[in-house]
Amino acid sequence: MIYTVTVATGHQLFSGTDDYIFLTLVGSEGCSERTLLDKPLYDDLERNAVDSYSVNVLNDIGEIMFMRLEKCKYLSQDEWYCRYVTIKPPTGESKVFPCYRWITDDMEIEIRDGKARLPLDDHNEVAKQHRYRELQRRQKIFRWKEWQPGFPHSIDANVSTDLPRDVQFDMTKVVDFAYNYSKVIGNLYLNKFMDMFQTSWSDFSDIEQIFVGISNTISEYLMQHWQEDFMFGYQFLNGTNPVIFEKCNRLPAKFPVTNEMVETSLERKLTLEEEIKEGNIYLADYKILDGVPANATDPSTVQYLSAPICLLYNNSMKKLVPIAIQLKQEPGPENPIFLPTDTKYDWLLAKMWVKSSDYQIHQAVTHLLRTHLISEVFGIAMYRQLPAVHPLFKLLVPHVRFTIAINTKAREELICDCGLFDKINSSGGGGHVYLVQHAMKDLTYQSFCFPEAIKMRGVESRESLPYYHYRDDALKVWDAVLGFVTDVVNIYYIDDEAVQTDNELQAFMEDVFIHGLRADNSSGFPESVTTIQRLTEYLTMIIFTASCQHAAVNFGQYDWCSWIPNTPPTMRCPPPSEKGTVNMQYIMESLPDRGRSCWHLGAVWALSQYQDNELYLGMYPDEYFIEQPVKEAMEKFRTNLQEITRLIAERNKDMELPYYYACPDRIPNSVAV
Repeated sequence: MIYTVTVATGHQLFSGTDDYIFLTLVGSEGCSERTLLDKPLYDDLERNAVDSYSVNVLNDIGEIMFMRLEKCKYLSQDEWYCRYVTIKPPTGESKVFPCYRWITDDMEIEIRDGKARLPLDDHNEVAKQHRYRELQRRQKIFRWKEWQPGFPHSIDANVSTDLPRDVQFDMTKVVDFAYNYSKVIGNLYLNKFMDMFQTSWSDFSDIEQIFVGISNTISEYLMQHWQEDFMFGYQFLNGTNPVIFEKCNRLPAKFPVTNEMVETSLERKLTLEEEIKEGNIYLADYKILDGVPANATDPSTVQYLSAPICLLYNNSMKKLVPIAIQLKQEPGPENPIFLPTDTKYDWLLAKMWVKSSDYQIHQAVTHLLRTHLISEVFGIAMYRQLPAVHPLFKLLVPHVRFTIAINTKAREELICDCGLFDKINSSGGGGHVYLVQHAMKDLTYQSFCFPEAIKMRGVESRESLPYYHYRDDALKVWDAVLGFVTDVVNIYYIDDEAVQTDNELQAFMEDVFIHGLRADNSSGFPESVTTIQRLTEYLTMIIFTASCQHAAVNFGQYDWCSWIPNTPPTMRCPPPSEKGTVNMQYIMESLPDRGRSCWHLGAVWALSQYQDNELYLGMYPDEYFIEQPVKEAMEKFRTNLQEITRLIAERNKDMELPYYYACPDRIPNSVAV
């Protein structure tokens, strides 16, 4: 019997091979002979190639359960990326075997056909054993490791080259990541400032010199308006960290703001207490920074941290503005409450301290912990507990693309000892580790479910906060993802019992709970799942976190953090302990020196860049799913995302400050930068 076998090689650089590739078909009644796939006199299995072969099977092997691919060295060992294989029997329809894997060294892999199956769908012992063997192999190479005490566990790899090949960057991504940082150094003419590394800027106009190379509408607008209170408040809504403020239902005792202090800022002829009852007062409390040691890695430069509290007022124009700032947690005569009625420089420096503190929490908690590290946990658990034939593996794998690799690179270069964090930020030198450890204690499942997170903070009302575009856009994306996940889950799980008896799913969730949340029951993260509804919410949370939430807090970093006075990554003078002492010289001596400013600018530029080969939300070029109902669900999902994109574009077209960080056409599928 002659089977026609078609093999598709990947499009990545160096994805073709000259090695020997052998194929074995494994059926319910037996196996084919081990067959060499080779076209004499032809260069087959090259990059982007689709090659067909005839395979002679001597005996009836029954229904094909899986196929085995084996690579053996020819002249020199090389890698091969196989996209998929199709097998057409002498009679009947072709079967597609999705692969999308690197085959390295003298390696053998076994691949099921593309039909997704739950464990209960596999009745044949051959199929059951295949699932078991695949997970056994994966669990040997995807191992958990504690990088820092109290952190979510990460992959057991010290450097990127230690990673399993299938989760490493492809060559294009490697080149782009290294290129972006060097590009900004050249384009912004930063090299010329390195000779004056530890000198202070003379004034704000002096800092503008480093922006001559790249035009950016938002950062240029920010340079013109950053000192204004409305711009300060706007960034709580739509800047890089739009998750920190919450409705104030009662002033904390540690923040003794009186009505007399702020009455000139209140516009409705109400007292402060009445404004609080009306829901017009909000609070940003940076208490997590209290006690965090400031960066001391450079003995020649003293750096400082503080834990401010900022009171925000939703004024009669429905715009958020600051009305009181206390720079430390404990009230007292050496910790004054700064007000808009204070001197220009007192008030300006108080706001700068808030923004610097906001930046530390954004980088370590909002960005690193709550998108990067938690998404890596989902990725590792997926590879360890869900075989490739499982529908949830097929659903989730596009949303962990490059995540393990980017986090490993971060542990190599950014958040390690003497990494970029230590060079730039006042929370470097171990402060960022402390922040993550303490944030883990307050990590809750509810805070990752976006609609619930918004309600927890009391910021769900569009009537009260009409310009909170992050909330409005992200809610639309959450609903679209939820609809898509619901459609896919309902295809495979016929009832709640099917969820409860899926031992692979339950093992996945247990792995996340134990290694991601450190088995902390107070987090509310489920250790198992018993209903379809709960499962769809959980999967939506994973996809939303890796895509929309990461995009919203990552890709605006250059826009909002490049203008150093607006978002100082470090402060070199302590916060003022009395009013009336701040002048321009003190502010410039507080700001980062020239060298750290340049390092910071290069970092936020590189972190804000989309990759040339980016895959945006709803784009699934690797066809893990072959079933028509899932393809229809994907098309419906894309249609919904396109409509959200249209609505956001329509709103943005007349805005001076367009908001697009949660726009689907700018949301990558995964945490990959």
